[in-house]
Amino acid sequence: MTALEPRDADVPRLIEDVDAPAPAGPVLPEGILGRTFRALSIGIVSVVFLIAFEATAVGTAMPVAARELDGIALYAFAFSAYFTTSLFAMVLSGQWADRRGPLAPLAAGISAFGAGLLLSGTAGSMWMFIAGRAVQGLGGGLVIVALYVVISRAYPEHLRPGILAAFAASWVIPSVVGPLAAGSVTEHLGWRWVFIGIPVLIVFPLALALPEIRRMASGPADPEAPVEAYDRRRIVLALGISLGAGLLQYAGQERDWLSLLPAAAGAALLVPAVRGLLPPGTARAGRGLPAVVLLRGVAAGSFIAAESFVPLMLVTERGMSPTLAGLSLAAGGGTWALGSYVQSRPRLEPHREPLMVGAMVLVALSIAAAPAVLITSVPVWTVAVAWAFGCFGMGVVIASTSVLLMKLSAPEEAGANSAALQISDGLSNVLLLAAGGAAFAALGGGAVDAAHEVAKTAASTSHPAAFAVVFFPMAAVALAGAWVAGRVRER
Repeated sequence: MTALEPRDADVPRLIEDVDAPAPAGPVLPEGILGRTFRALSIGIVSVVFLIAFEATAVGTAMPVAARELDGIALYAFAFSAYFTTSLFAMVLSGQWADRRGPLAPLAAGISAFGAGLLLSGTAGSMWMFIAGRAVQGLGGGLVIVALYVVISRAYPEHLRPGILAAFAASWVIPSVVGPLAAGSVTEHLGWRWVFIGIPVLIVFPLALALPEIRRMASGPADPEAPVEAYDRRRIVLALGISLGAGLLQYAGQERDWLSLLPAAAGAALLVPAVRGLLPPGTARAGRGLPAVVLLRGVAAGSFIAAESFVPLMLVTERGMSPTLAGLSLAAGGGTWALGSYVQSRPRLEPHREPLMVGAMVLVALSIAAAPAVLITSVPVWTVAVAWAFGCFGMGVVIASTSVLLMKLSAPEEAGANSAALQISDGLSNVLLLAAGGAAFAALGGGAVDAAHEVAKTAASTSHPAAFAVVFFPMAAVALAGAWVAGRVRER
């Protein structure tokens, strides 16, 4: 029995109410901010808002932290530590939520996220700082999967696009304010306060969301079914995918012949892990859930890998300041939220598949248009316009893949499938970024680390071909995503 089902004691009252007069006027459907869902919606959106603010603010403070801790040589590991531990935590959170409900992994994840921030903010050495980032990654991986399970359990199907659109909208303000606020705090108070200050804000979403999750989405999907044991094989595969991703990131940073050894070891760990953790048929874009999971990776990987090179291209080829180059992408936060809002409109639900196909074409065109600024006669604002359209397409696709995942997943599989979606997203980011970075370096460009942060030490005379060899292949990958988008519905 769920929290939304009537208790036996309520049955007589419900029977008596049958003869009661119907309320006058039409009964309007309740939205995500209606009385039933208001506290839950505000609470979980606040969690996403804090994660977004952390992602944008910490990246700004990270170079200063690494310099003060004498850890410039270990700079990239501060990012890869977060990524590798989050991949493992995603799988663990999926199993935990499917068997016990999303409340415990969400609470544990938020707590670990805050503890990691405090550990990094008080670190006396770079390795301690990296350890804090690893704890953050564990928390982030637990939280993101648990949130998807909360949505699948607590919200009816017609409200899920709306709450996912709210998630996208919660990134708009942090994407603009986060770097500016973090820069100001770093300059006037010190970089440590960027890390130490965020955990204080966690109290509000915890106090608001956790009681509602306990009421509406706690416990296993079927309380009467026996609780299955944890799948140890999947946990081992999760360790494999984390270690494999870490080795590939390390190899991509070294760029010498000896780096082929960790690269080969990483691939040997990744291939069986990916095959075991993603739905069967994902690699061939099987119709339905496999295509949804693959599309998430194709879209996120191609777009984020290309986006990582945009500020570098504007700084090295057009002479813009790093601040202005970064702000050229700020409008994308608003159009991303707009795209997510558009896909949430009920009248567009029957047309979701062609809408996603068109959105991926838009993403491909925006990536292909960005290197036009390599021609000096092309205005630099061309990139901002192109990226705004690309972010609109991404807003449509990312939210739609989440909606379809929940629609195609049985309640008891929501956690595992949500973990698969996030693994596809995160793993494709690092693989495509590593491939683009290797091609970029091979043609005389600078370097980009595995956390999607443009390296500040790139040569100021990068050859335009080094950028072209990144953007055009990523545009081709995004265009292939348009074909995958045509296979997301089961026949």
